[in-house]
Amino acid sequence: MEKASQTSTGPTWHALTVEEIKERLGTDIKKGLTKEEISNRKEEYGRNELPQEKKQSELMRFLLQFNNLLIYILIIAAVITALMDHWIDTWVILLVVVLNAVIGYVQEGKAEEALAGIRNMLSLHAIVVRDGKQKEIEAVDLVPGDVVLLKSGDKVPADVRIVEEKDLQVEESPLTGEAQAVEKDTKPVDENTLLGDQTGMAFSGTTIVFGKARAVVVETGGRTEIGKINKMVSGVQKITTPLLQQIEDFSKWLSFVILGITAAFFAFGYFFRDYTISELFLASIGLVVAAIPEGLPAIMTITLAIGVQQMAKRKAIIRKLPSVETLGAVNVICSDKTGTLTRNEMTAKTVVTQEKVYNIEGTGYEPRGEIKIEGKEINIKEDKVFTRFMQCLRASNNSEISKNDEGNWEATGAPTEAALLSLSFKAGFEEFTPERLDTIPFESSYKFMATLNKLDDQKFIFMTGAPEQVMKKCSHNLTADGNKEIDRKQWEEKMDEIASRGQRILGAAFRPAEEQLNEINLPLEENDFIFLGVIGIIDPPREEVAKAIEECKTAGVKVKMITGDHALTATAIGREIGIEESENAITGQEIEEMSDEKLKEIVRSHGIYARTTPEHKLRLVKALQANGLLCAMTGDGVNDAPALKKANIGIAMGIKGTEVSKDASEMVLADDNFATIVNAIKEGRTVYDNIKKALFFILPTNGAESLVLMAAVFLGIVMPITPAQILWVNMVTAVTLALAISFEPMEKNVMKRPPRPNDQPILGKHFVWRIILVSLLIGALTLGVFYYMQETGLDLVGSRTVAVNTLVCCQLFYLFNCRRMKGPAISKDFFRNKYVFYAVGVLTLLQIFFVYTPFMNNFFDTRQLPLIYWLYPGLAGLLVFIIIEAEKFLTRKWWK
Repeated sequence: MEKASQTSTGPTWHALTVEEIKERLGTDIKKGLTKEEISNRKEEYGRNELPQEKKQSELMRFLLQFNNLLIYILIIAAVITALMDHWIDTWVILLVVVLNAVIGYVQEGKAEEALAGIRNMLSLHAIVVRDGKQKEIEAVDLVPGDVVLLKSGDKVPADVRIVEEKDLQVEESPLTGEAQAVEKDTKPVDENTLLGDQTGMAFSGTTIVFGKARAVVVETGGRTEIGKINKMVSGVQKITTPLLQQIEDFSKWLSFVILGITAAFFAFGYFFRDYTISELFLASIGLVVAAIPEGLPAIMTITLAIGVQQMAKRKAIIRKLPSVETLGAVNVICSDKTGTLTRNEMTAKTVVTQEKVYNIEGTGYEPRGEIKIEGKEINIKEDKVFTRFMQCLRASNNSEISKNDEGNWEATGAPTEAALLSLSFKAGFEEFTPERLDTIPFESSYKFMATLNKLDDQKFIFMTGAPEQVMKKCSHNLTADGNKEIDRKQWEEKMDEIASRGQRILGAAFRPAEEQLNEINLPLEENDFIFLGVIGIIDPPREEVAKAIEECKTAGVKVKMITGDHALTATAIGREIGIEESENAITGQEIEEMSDEKLKEIVRSHGIYARTTPEHKLRLVKALQANGLLCAMTGDGVNDAPALKKANIGIAMGIKGTEVSKDASEMVLADDNFATIVNAIKEGRTVYDNIKKALFFILPTNGAESLVLMAAVFLGIVMPITPAQILWVNMVTAVTLALAISFEPMEKNVMKRPPRPNDQPILGKHFVWRIILVSLLIGALTLGVFYYMQETGLDLVGSRTVAVNTLVCCQLFYLFNCRRMKGPAISKDFFRNKYVFYAVGVLTLLQIFFVYTPFMNNFFDTRQLPLIYWLYPGLAGLLVFIIIEAEKFLTRKWWK
């Protein structure tokens, strides 16, 4: 088995030096390309845009909704009834067929929008140097070898190799998923370096957030990293939902069964009974109409729609209707870390001084949380070292935190500085605003920030930054007993311990300043500062995530973290929130070296994957599916789009997610919260339960109608019910009784059972047994009542009217059996679904209208009956209810 290649064939631009780039692309970094070179390269490479695929026409999308065997059979039945001048039957059948097609057309997703969204991310313009002159051009006209100028706020117009830079920082979340800006330089890196660590490259669709640069275009259009993602998205074949696959298979099976039975039915009537061809055709069509559950597509759609509404109330927005029930069947959730499992808000969790370790409570930027040592809250006023530490964090800081209109705390400025500011507020230093006289802003070349401040009558220089750089300036560290010589080896051990928790580390230092000092400049003197200590910062887990993951375990759903972050950070977060197999994270580099077979084995036992690329995410989803697992995938960036589309259900972030990720997904989280997925799984399982209950109701009642007609032919008697009457029964029971099941509330313990197996047939042993039993029971009672009415002297029209009422009453009582597939129908939750009782009331009124209005009597060939004739249908229905409840009681131990 071949290993997945990390890069496409061609140069690994990030591994080449600036000189090698110039030589390979034949460009002059100062003057750029000439007009002749640009013209030749346009012919060779084409425009800098993503290729577009031909879209399917709207008409074809609509016509494809009729591509179903059951629909073909109904259309043929409509044609035959029209030829026989039975236009009522024809129009009713065609109405059902067209409505089904419209519903399917409306609910079908538009996956091509994901590709359009990716194209919209590309920069529209670029500043280039050509023929020694600087000019602005349309980004689509860029060619490899072009020299582009980039500055803060620009969107990178193509994949470029940086050849000159000044404090360049690029936000690459569209590709890596991590919002933290990446510092860039001109140095080459190893060939096997993953995309997130290619510091000499800037990629199309990412954004310059700080500094400026001169760069050479190395890849354009479909050859860029975002172009590769576009190709992956367009190449991913969408998987149908489990239920739709089951219903499709069931429809094919049912179609052949119905056609076979109908053919045998017609042949028996022709050869062994004295029916005319016309009568047999009409009876056969009646049998087809009776057997086909034409109301099922509408009931399924309504049930799914109700599930969508319930999920929307829980902040889960379903974009593609059939995906509702997929949630209930997922075996594994692949989740991004930042913003989904975590808050995407940096938080200071640990402060370490020479003598003490302080643990900080609270999450996010909200300045609320106690500061403790070994579980005990400290008295900050008595802790001189910690007080000076907080003064430093408050003074050497350019960020702000404040409440927004919704009452949530948010940051303005660098997230890391905002975390330090929140910590100082927790310590009571919100009002501490020392006068700032001068500042040295943070730059990547020296990696610290320093400020000159006046406190009362004394001046201080405060410094924060990378601990190794800050420590270089220090000879001593502050303790409760004064300044002591710094022990660098001891501090390295302390920092290693904090880093093992997945926390980023910042250092802090200070020194008193001379009274006459009014400005500070680089270089600051070495060994002149007093080291205060280090702060451990992390993007903390959401408070509700650990509980949600525990609930997933109970429900048999595994959670796997797939992130672009570093392995240590990912492992620490995974361990804290309870993801299984979180001891050792698998890195993207390791995935790179695995064959597909090896990865298929690895995904069974490992829960955390770090430093991943879009290709890795897609491979992981495929590996999980190769193990027979139904996979949900969360994501928010362009890099997530291929995996979102490939997953059985893609889940995008509504707040921080890109439009590309939303268009590639089936569900959007309005609150970006992992716990919302767990709530949606509950609703998904409820939706599947209700669809199965609808099948439990519809199929046996359709079977009973079919048996009534077949029994009449086999016995050689007149038809107890006409095809038009069967259509009436199917229509009124579908829009009332079957519809009411869609509103059944969530059953208890829905999250205490494992996901249903992917290969579990929709018709299990118990299901088949119930269909046969109820079909025979209702069919026999309907036929028996019809016979009895004939025996008592009631005419044919009256006997058929009573038979129709018997069929309806039996279905009405059977509805209550179906509300609980195995449990008793009468329980303390009996009245929870008020729509059942509304449906019973509406159905009763419809049957009264059916029996007692002249218009309906003429239309359906029925007649008005004395009230005594309602007694027989009522008793038959009650008998059905009692027998099925007894059957449920006896078989409860047999079929788990």
